[in-house]
This record gives sequence, structure tokens and C-alpha cells, in this order.
Amino acid sequence: MKSARFLLFVFVTLFCTIQTVTAQGKQAYYCPPCGSSCDTTSFTNPGICPHCGMKLMKMDMEEHRKGLMAKRMKVLFYLQDGVEVLDFAGPLEVFSYAGFTISIVSKNKNTILSQGILKITPDYSIADAPAADILAFFGGNAGASANDPDVINWIQKQPPPNYYFSVCTGAFILGKSGLLDNLTVTTFHESIESLRLAFPKTKVLANTRFVDNGNIITTAGISAGIDGALHLVEKIRGADAAKSIASYMEYDKWVPGQGLVLANDTKK
Repeated sequence: MKSARFLLFVFVTLFCTIQTVTAQGKQAYYCPPCGSSCDTTSFTNPGICPHCGMKLMKMDMEEHRKGLMAKRMKVLFYLQDGVEVLDFAGPLEVFSYAGFTISIVSKNKNTILSQGILKITPDYSIADAPAADILAFFGGNAGASANDPDVINWIQKQPPPNYYFSVCTGAFILGKSGLLDNLTVTTFHESIESLRLAFPKTKVLANTRFVDNGNIITTAGISAGIDGALHLVEKIRGADAAKSIASYMEYDKWVPGQGLVLANDTKK
């Protein structure tokens, strides 16, 4: 008898919840787009997605459907031998939870050794890399790439992405490509003066987590790449998605709007 009453209670509760969702303008709870099958699963109550573990967000059903139909952002991470692990690993974590498709490109397809520890196999070389929506560069032996004519020539001849993104001394690669002229940027705190000397047409700021020029985003060193990546996700996927990712990563250092935003997107 008790079991029957309990089952009746559960049924009535679920029915009422579903009716409430329908009555509220067809809204439901979804996990942020993470690229997994749970992206299409709707929930009637707030909580945690049982599939990917991310915090559920309340969204209009039609808005969510349109979001899933939107083009999935393709990201190319250019990595060089000696690249700093957290420079690229932090943004990689953020972009992957945002549901972006991430590939690794390097000058060739030789194994990349990061900080003398981590071995990385590139997906592409500069000879066969596809076009990207986001093209990202990172610190750690960045001078080798910045001073390589083949790499700079490849960047300059690539179809312009929606966004250029650099972390730490990856800004030197963008600078050598002629992309930072007459812009305000930032970089690793120990490389501020070096960047100023290398690119006198560029205003280089210290003590700035990231600088957003519209479609060119530069960040300070190492962990600041996470802040810049969350900011870029906020631009593309919205504030709720970025906050959910930061919460899931337990990255409580991120403060929305903490960086310097100088321009809206100049290219979509």
C-alpha cells in the first residue's frame, strides 16, 4: 500500500512539473553545449547533468534548438615545441566544455614536447591545416614560431578566422604577423617591455587579465588564458554558458568583465 502511494506521489509530481514547464513558455533545463549526446537532453528541474556533470541551465526550448543548429566553432591551437602546458591546456578545457571542435596544428607533424614532459601529436601541419573560426597561439618558446618565416607566412595567408586568440607570449606570434599594429594588447608580465620594444605601434598593458579588440583577444600569462577563453565563450555562447563552465571547472578566479573590452566583434 505504501509503495502504491509513493508511486502515485512520484507520478503526480512529475506530471505537475511537466505541466509547469509547458506553462512557462516552453522552457526546460539543459546542460551547456559540451559536444556530447546530452546536449539534446532536456530536464524539468534544475541540478546537475547526470551524463557530463555540468550545471543545468534554464533555457527557452526554441532558443536551445536554434543553438544546437548553429555552426559548431572550429578551433585551431598552434603549438610549438616547448609550449607552456597551462597556456593551452586551460583554454582547451574551456573550449571543449563549450562544445567547440579543437584541433592541434604545428609547423610539422613531429611530436611536440611541452615543458620537457608532455608529448603532443599534432593533428595537422601548416601544410594541410584547415581554416578555423578561432586561431590560437600560446607562450613557451614562442620566439621560435614568431621568428619563423614559414609560420608567419602561413598565418598571413590563412583565411581570416572569426577570432585570433593569444595567451602569454603567444602575442609575439600575432605581432610578427602584423595583426597587433595600432591595437592595445597584453602579454606575460615578464615580457611586457619586450613586446613594447618589438612592436612600437602596439600599446602593451601590464596588470590586465585580457584585452579584447573585437576579433583579436590577447591575455596575460599562463592561467590568464582561462579568463580570456571564458570571455570568448561568453561572447559566443552567452554569459550563462561561461559561468556554468567556470563553476564546473571550479575556477573561482574568473570575474566576468574583469578584462579590458575595447571593441565589439568586427567580424562574425
